[in-house]
Amino acid sequence: MKILIAGLGSIGRRHLRNLIALGEKNIILYRTGKSTLDDAELAPFQTFTELDKALAQKPDGVIIANSSALHMDVALPAARAGANLLIEKPVSDTLDGLAELQETLDKHGKRAMTGFHFRYHPVLQDIKRVIQAGTLGKVYYAKAHWGEYLPDWHPWEDYRQTYAARADLGGGVLNTLSHPFDYLRWLLGEVETLGAQLAHLSALELSVEDHADISLKFASGAMASVHLDYYQKPDSHTLDITFEKGRIAWNNATSSAVMHYADGRPSETLLATEGFERNTMYLEEMRAFLSLCRGETLDYCSLQDGIRAQQIVMTAKRSNAAGGMLLAVEW
Repeated sequence: MKILIAGLGSIGRRHLRNLIALGEKNIILYRTGKSTLDDAELAPFQTFTELDKALAQKPDGVIIANSSALHMDVALPAARAGANLLIEKPVSDTLDGLAELQETLDKHGKRAMTGFHFRYHPVLQDIKRVIQAGTLGKVYYAKAHWGEYLPDWHPWEDYRQTYAARADLGGGVLNTLSHPFDYLRWLLGEVETLGAQLAHLSALELSVEDHADISLKFASGAMASVHLDYYQKPDSHTLDITFEKGRIAWNNATSSAVMHYADGRPSETLLATEGFERNTMYLEEMRAFLSLCRGETLDYCSLQDGIRAQQIVMTAKRSNAAGGMLLAVEW
């Protein structure tokens, strides 16, 4: 197969290395040349600076890893060219063009994945199985917390120039750390209503929010809260779920979760598979994308899943503008 990577920043380079690790050799690149990373690892690959020329090579799959606000500028032409897509999260910074993108993919018989890689975390997969099996009964409440100091993400570059810090590139903590909106939907089902408060609390030089607190109500009756920020040091990313018959506490830092039973039974620790590290999720995601490009049937994070997550983000922005008012999420 021929795979095109559009955008060669940090995540684009990771996808390139993982494609190579999985034995893919027919890789081409489309880039604007604005990356602050060294270009040595890109030298062996055919590189284009014009999208139409890159798509004229007829790639089977296109990985869209440029800034969020520019995703649709690549995704729509790639879909029209008959490629399958892997779109980094968020699928876009708005909802504009997403319905057209789905229609175009359907017309050509192609599919798109959304890059919510936490679906490939083995412990979150274990938690999903516990929920589906009803081991701890009904889910009452979940709390996701993710705080991480933005300047530490890419120490080699000025954080103020990164997409995460800039409104014009689709940044902001809601868009950039939107993973919990996807994995909570994946675990608990559809969101019915939400209320949100956004703010810029820190001294970081940003044109976007660095703080978000969102309350969610699911169709199942479960409730959840999500906290996101750009200023927390040391960082933490956790998920705590309260059930009818117990509780599960997941910690991304330890790649594990503790399952507590309300009846007094000893708690159990859910551990990641041996050898698991952060890139394992990206490797599994890439394996799934290559399977998708081959036309195989698989369970994957679809474009519609990405759209649903973005609808939650956009509703949160509307709620904040209305003073934190509880709003229905319009599917």
